[in-house]
Amino acid sequence: MVEIRNVHKSFKKGWYALKDVSLSIDKGDFLFVTGSTGSGKSTLIRLIYMDIFPDKGEVAVAGFLSSSIKKTEIPLLRRRIGIIFQDFKLLRDKTIYENVAFALEVTGSSGRKMKEKAMKALAVVGLSHKRNDFPYQISGGEQQKTAIARALVREPFILLADEPTGNIDPEGSMEIIKILQDINTSGTAVLMATHDVYLAKKMGGKIINLSEGQIVED
Repeated sequence: MVEIRNVHKSFKKGWYALKDVSLSIDKGDFLFVTGSTGSGKSTLIRLIYMDIFPDKGEVAVAGFLSSSIKKTEIPLLRRRIGIIFQDFKLLRDKTIYENVAFALEVTGSSGRKMKEKAMKALAVVGLSHKRNDFPYQISGGEQQKTAIARALVREPFILLADEPTGNIDPEGSMEIIKILQDINTSGTAVLMATHDVYLAKKMGGKIINLSEGQIVED
């Protein structure tokens, strides 16, 4: 599904360096990538959804290669990947339902099928009753659940979660992790970047620790 082979990415403004990183993510995996700020966690995630490209090495995702993917193919790749950010990135002028449905709308979906998928995704994260609220009317934890539903609605083979609990209280953080674990149990691979090593160890699963762009513990 995802293969990262001897990837090197030089430091540039906006992302951090990676040095000879190799790892693989298979169907059903739950992988925590831990490390302090600047260790390369977000860089790794951006390489997987091909927002940036390695200086050396290869990233292979669902049959697409970083060395040969065409610009027009990148949106096709991203439709198969769910991405969750620390700052939610919700549309403030749209309801919770509209935020989730919008992920399908931009790909040309409409009508009953889109509504069914959006409502199913909201049910998975326990927000069906909040579907008509706006982001400013719900808590930070509920906003992150909305972001998860939006990422989940296109039925991705992998969810990439970049510090998804960073702006949420401890109780809300555990709820988010539980939702991600339930999604993983259904067969979707999950890669979660976090600086919270204690949380990763508590939840179990595979842990890779990054320090200064290198894997120091696997």
